[in-house]
Amino acid sequence: MQYKSLIRNSLLSYLDDHLKRGSETVFVYRRGLRQVRWSYEQLVLTARQTASELHSRGIRTGDRVLLCGRNSPEWVAAFWACLLVGAVVVPLDKESSFEFAGAVKQQTDPKIVFADQDVLSFSKLDLPIITLDQLIETVSSQSSGRFHKSNPDDSTLAEIIFTSGTTSTPKGVMLTHGNLIANLLPLEHEIGKYLKWERLVHPVRFLNLVPLSHVFGQFMGLLVPQLLGGEVHFHDSLSPADIVDRTRKNRISVIVLVPRILESLRHWVERRYAARGESDKLKNKIHGNALRRWWQFRAVHRDFGLKFWAFLCGGATLEEQTENLWRALGFAVLQGYGMTETASLVSVTHPFKQSYRSIGELMPGYELKLDQSGEILVRGPSVSSGYWTAEGQLSRTADDWLRTGDVGVVDDAGHLHYKGRVKEVIVTAAGLNIFPEDLEEALNRQPEVRSSCVITSEGPNGDQPLAVLILKESGANVDAIVERANNSLAKYQRIRRGYVWREPNFPVTSTHKILKREVAARIGHPQTIISDDEVQSENPIVSEAQRITGERHSAADDGSLKLTTDLKLDSLGRIELLSALEDRYQIDIDEAAFTEATTVGEVERIVRGEIDSATTPYPYPTWSHRFPVTWIRILLFYLIILPITRVMSRMRVEGMAHLDDLTGPTLFVANHVTLGDHALVLAGLPLRLRHKLAIAMEGERLRNWLHPPMPISLFRRLKQLAEYVLVTTFFQVFPLPRKSGFRRSFAYAAECIERGKSVLVFPEGVRAPRGQIHMSEFKIGIGLLTSQLAVPVVPVKLNGLYELKRRQQYFASKGMVSVVFGEPIQFEHSMSASEIASELQRRLEEM
Repeated sequence: MQYKSLIRNSLLSYLDDHLKRGSETVFVYRRGLRQVRWSYEQLVLTARQTASELHSRGIRTGDRVLLCGRNSPEWVAAFWACLLVGAVVVPLDKESSFEFAGAVKQQTDPKIVFADQDVLSFSKLDLPIITLDQLIETVSSQSSGRFHKSNPDDSTLAEIIFTSGTTSTPKGVMLTHGNLIANLLPLEHEIGKYLKWERLVHPVRFLNLVPLSHVFGQFMGLLVPQLLGGEVHFHDSLSPADIVDRTRKNRISVIVLVPRILESLRHWVERRYAARGESDKLKNKIHGNALRRWWQFRAVHRDFGLKFWAFLCGGATLEEQTENLWRALGFAVLQGYGMTETASLVSVTHPFKQSYRSIGELMPGYELKLDQSGEILVRGPSVSSGYWTAEGQLSRTADDWLRTGDVGVVDDAGHLHYKGRVKEVIVTAAGLNIFPEDLEEALNRQPEVRSSCVITSEGPNGDQPLAVLILKESGANVDAIVERANNSLAKYQRIRRGYVWREPNFPVTSTHKILKREVAARIGHPQTIISDDEVQSENPIVSEAQRITGERHSAADDGSLKLTTDLKLDSLGRIELLSALEDRYQIDIDEAAFTEATTVGEVERIVRGEIDSATTPYPYPTWSHRFPVTWIRILLFYLIILPITRVMSRMRVEGMAHLDDLTGPTLFVANHVTLGDHALVLAGLPLRLRHKLAIAMEGERLRNWLHPPMPISLFRRLKQLAEYVLVTTFFQVFPLPRKSGFRRSFAYAAECIERGKSVLVFPEGVRAPRGQIHMSEFKIGIGLLTSQLAVPVVPVKLNGLYELKRRQQYFASKGMVSVVFGEPIQFEHSMSASEIASELQRRLEEM
């Protein structure tokens, strides 16, 4: 296929180009707490090895292969491997039900499955499975040489992407190499004009939050960024705070996302300004030049990082309020319009030639027209050749117009504007069309409304709009909200009834489109506004808890259920529940407030934002890692800490040979007896490890030193501040709380590992009380930290201190105190957190 001077015979020509970039980074993602990088060369070689593995298992040209998992480099390698061997990729969302996966299997007759280890539904399909988590190990014995088993062209079928199939048998959209290339070539040509300028900001980093199982996610995950040698960062969490944090720390330039995630980020910014009492600054946005707007909202730009500049949004319509806010803040908002049948794109906004409220100009090669109802019809080389259904392949000719099911208008400049879905348009008794998106924008502008959707409801004189609202505060006046929204609408558009949705979010698809059919089905046909004491559905908090623990409870909607006794959630289960709720509702939950919650009802109030926590955050210093503090620490260690430790302990060190083969960051785990344990371990370590160690310390103590929980005298305040600064300077400590805040502490430990530092943790959580002569039980959190850091673990036994403490003796006799280093341990991925904690304690006790 050719576009101007560019010629591509198949998608595989792009894979060949990857090798030219060699060791440059192409993908970054997190495995546990660690950040993993893949180079362009590693991607190509792994794809070739995987293709050889597929061929050795009998996969041939035209065979179908199911591919299901979270966004990861392994997913991409498996995708390219299928194309190399000539197989047809059938990508499925990682949340696909067993019934949906079974229907797809029956239709496509796949020969093998690539799936994540935790995607349990595929284990029941009676098909060979290659686990994506273990892909590298699985294909390591295969050749990474050039693969010559297939020779696809632009007419070769590349993938079959199935629709959700929520109300009928799923239908697969067939996309050929040519369909995808037809959209890529114009983008490649346009990008080529700016490559000389890209060198100034290389590499451009993309944070992709769209599933790779969708064609938009594929375009912006494994095809377009690579045209300019970019990096693609994958991120599982949809918590706004996590997204912003990742964007800043990894110096992201572009975030690829769907509108509802962009709306969640908008709410995050609004909450931040509200907390500072500066909401008026957002309401009175500056509409001057870009530099003035950047300066006015420089705090937001610092939050996202100074390299970030654009959101690339697709998959659904974007609210006017959301687009306006981000543009006013000084960020670019790029939109694309398309569908699976058009290989992702029909139109796209130019990054340097944006049009307000437009979804862009038509892509080269497309023809577009509107029928009498305003429905968008398109045709062109990227339009799918047909569908793969239970009845067989349904083909269409290249001259056929594709009915998109969307309503739009084209302005005088040729820009396309989206109005809504044809099937969602509400036709009044007078024959007038009401587009729900217009009403939703009016509703979402109301300060009490967090989100809304408008559906069709039967009225006395025919169909009429019904507003379904998620409120920021449960006591808001719905009548007043609807009345104010109606004031900005035409008379025929006005909303007659409202309904309060009690859950924190609407049901959505994997690309976060609201499932209006499900909303309507769960509501039924209400004639009045729902009262606060009505219950609509099974409690999602209980559902998540049952998924985590495997425990079932008959009273699934009872807000009085106890998290610990009824739902069987331990401390780690609570953390997993908190993360699941943040991702499900795209909100930030205060971990301290969540820890204090005891019932499902209290968690519901936290999720709805009705409980605010004024808990002071734990301090995670960055200054302790930088010059001149790092040099001061070394100087003080040899002038003060080491001499005092040697004199007082007269310690001996054993097991130093076990540290000889350590070449990278390590997790040291020691028993905890005295305040001097940190110094003993440091003194015992060899020089090459001694000054690259971060030490976990009781979080509550560090926080209280820096932020006293109650008023104290100025002298005592200065004394505690000095204690904090000195301890942090001398020992490079960071907080590890006993009650809440584990996630941030674990993330900080991972950041230390990423900087090349080792970490020391005392897994008992507290020092041994005087008179105790044995270790306390290790906290289960050490097992979770160990499994997610995935670094060698060295047990460290401090001997002789129990007796010293019992005697209240500060100076030890020679040989009484010893620091013993055990053999490094690498735990199996299959071990649970509790098993790891128990094994670590057993090993220390036996040393």
